[in-house]
Order: sequence, then structure tokens, then C-alpha cells
Amino acid sequence: MAAATAVAHPNIALVKYWGKQAVDENVPATPSLSITLQALETRTRVAAAAKPRLCIDGRQEEDAKVRAFVAALRDAFGLPPLAIESASNFPAGAGLASSASGIAALVAAVDAAFGLALSPAARSQWARLGSASAARSMFGGFATLAASSNWAAGPLLASDEWPLEVAIAVTARTAKPVPSTAGMAATQATSPFYDAWLATAKADFAAGCGAVRQRDFAALASVAEHSCLKMHALMLSSRPPLAYWNPATVAAMDTVRRLAATGVPVFFTIDAGPQVKAICAPGHGTAVAAALRQTAGVLEVLTSALGPGAQAVPTDA
Repeated sequence: MAAATAVAHPNIALVKYWGKQAVDENVPATPSLSITLQALETRTRVAAAAKPRLCIDGRQEEDAKVRAFVAALRDAFGLPPLAIESASNFPAGAGLASSASGIAALVAAVDAAFGLALSPAARSQWARLGSASAARSMFGGFATLAASSNWAAGPLLASDEWPLEVAIAVTARTAKPVPSTAGMAATQATSPFYDAWLATAKADFAAGCGAVRQRDFAALASVAEHSCLKMHALMLSSRPPLAYWNPATVAAMDTVRRLAATGVPVFFTIDAGPQVKAICAPGHGTAVAAALRQTAGVLEVLTSALGPGAQAVPTDA
């Protein structure tokens, strides 16, 4: 019986995308730049089965989005019903990109289980259909997702070529009240600033990629924080307003700003959720994590190096 296990890691967008194009292939409205995290992972096992089954973090699920994605895979490649077991070592649906790692691991496991021999670009494009950010989790280190690659993600810089460190201030463990896809649709439909977001996205992406290629931490910090705050400004200007932050989110941002003001090479970014990701130059992650642990409302701090892309692993691993 065909079976395989794959591991994938979530990624954090430094230059954000928010919004989708009006096409049927889950194409982002803007390009994005991300880093993949080593310490956080999703492990997914796929096997041919008599009837389909989906188990996430030990619970039977009836996730319509995942079911539709699996149905598309089965139709495209003539696959049998699939038994899918997936588990992550971090909270799901809470702004830590669990959908990115989950879909990426699923595609990698299906590819391995049925010998599809998909190219890296094809695996990324398939992952994008399930979750746009999952396209980037197919790659490690720094990855991009842009129109120039036909909306398949690609590697920009390997993790060991600029080994940044990440400290994640977890300020809530529950699932966010508004999923990202619904939030994007609301913003596109109601924010008066959405056109300005689209108009500045390409310049932000070019600046971010240039900073990574040059290993220019200050330049990357500037464009990444600006991209993050612009995205959340869009959300706040939606009707009704979309606010993912909580008081501890703001407090953690202030902690990072205070550290940066004293000369510590660190900046923050926040995805669609309340968690604050502090990106640090090599050698500074421990001190930044310690400061975040002392911040009011922070429940825990996760630390990570930059990690690899999605890959098959031994099934019993």
C-alpha cells in the first residue's frame, strides 16, 4: 500500500501579501518574501485507503478546504482515497502559519507516496492551490513568491548563507476569530487604502529581496516592519475593522522597539494573528527572547533558526 511521511515548516512573510487576484488558482495579489522556521514543524503521513480520512493533531476533522484540495490532487493524478494524519508542534490557526506547513507537508507526502516526481516548481504551485503561503514552505531559508515565477515560490538565499534567528512571542494559543482568507476578502472589498497597498507592493518586494541579497539587516528591518504595519493598517481600515492584535502584541512590539533603540539588531513582524515574531541578527536571539519573556502578557517565547523546505522523511521517523 502506498504511504509516505513528510515534514514541512511554517514560514514568516517579511514582505507581506494580503489579498487574492480574481482568478480560480489562489493567486496572491502581491509578491512576498519569507523565511522558513526550523523549530516549528508539521509532520504529515499519507496512505492509500479504502475510504478518505483526515486526522489533524489527533482529531478527526471535516475541513472543507482541505477536502477540496485533496479532491483536486486525486483528480489530477488518479489517486485512490487518502488517509491523512497530520500533527504540528505549535498551535494551529493562531497566526503561526500552520496552514502553510500543513499543506506543504501534505503535497510533499503525496508526491513521495505515489512517486509523482513533481519538480520543485510544480510542488510549490500545487501547495499554493491549497494555501498561498504554503508555496513558500516548499523552500528553506529565504523564499519568494511572485508573478515572475508563474506564482511558484523559489529560493532566494539558503539558511546558512545568512543565519538570522527568530524569537516568537506567543500572546494567545486559541484560533484567531477571522481566518486569513475571509479577512483578505473583507479588506479588498472595504478598505479605502487597498489600492495604495497594491501600488507599493512591488517596490517593497524589490527592496526586501535586495536587502537579503546584500545581507543588509537595517534595510531589511525597515522594509519588513513597514510592510507589516501597512498590512495591519489595511485590516484596521476594513468595515468592520479587523484587529488581530491584543494588548500583549502591542507590548511585545514595544519591547522590540526598545531593544532596537539601544543598538540590538532586531525588528518585528506580525502575520494575521496576535503573535509577534522578532527577527534578530546572528547571535542575538537569546537576549531578545529573554526580553520578550519579561513582557507583560507574553505566554511563552519560541526560538528558531532558519530551516529547510518541505521534504519526505522515513515513515517511522
